[in-house]
Amino acid sequence: MNRVRVKICGVMTPADAVFAADCGADALGLNFYPKSPRFLTHDAAQAILRELTPFVAPVGVYVEVPFMEAFERDHWLGLRALQIYSDQPEHFPISGTPCFIPAFRIRGAGDLLEVRNIAAAFRPAAVLLDSFVAGEMGGTGHRAPWELLAGFDPGVPVILAGGLTPDNVAEAIRVVRPWGVDVASGVESSPGVKDAGRVRAFVQNAQAAGLEGG
Repeated sequence: MNRVRVKICGVMTPADAVFAADCGADALGLNFYPKSPRFLTHDAAQAILRELTPFVAPVGVYVEVPFMEAFERDHWLGLRALQIYSDQPEHFPISGTPCFIPAFRIRGAGDLLEVRNIAAAFRPAAVLLDSFVAGEMGGTGHRAPWELLAGFDPGVPVILAGGLTPDNVAEAIRVVRPWGVDVASGVESSPGVKDAGRVRAFVQNAQAAGLEGG
């Protein structure tokens, strides 16, 4: 495997963002879903962005927001990509938009067919595969179905999310072999409060597992 990219999602303070970047995180998720305990206002997001180096990618996270509306917010803030949870394909952009990452909550094989179809139709930068929890949109701490996702190739890079922790991320990478991994609750002491030791361990364990795979 090539090096596995790491996204720390639900970052809420400049200090947590800088620490995650210093640990080697490739991307940071800024959550703009009002119902999330990790929700950020634009002022709070700007405070985080002012502290980031240009080598870490800030990603806007949205739920059921049309692509162009999210894109306009991202462009205004200077974000590098946008991740959208949506069951409505009309919310997605035209084909081949390099900053777009659709997020899917996976229950069974039928969901993987949907991922393939969306990837073929819209050619996003990557797809994020998360666990399914009724009424929740990410950050639940529930594990995605790794065995179902093992070797899954929708034709674009796969980012694995859902229930990842410093203790299980290496196993998840060996089973699923994703391009990247995404974590929120798995590196927190409480919702939105990142634990420095868990962030450092998660990044180190994910990177080491990727290198072990060749």
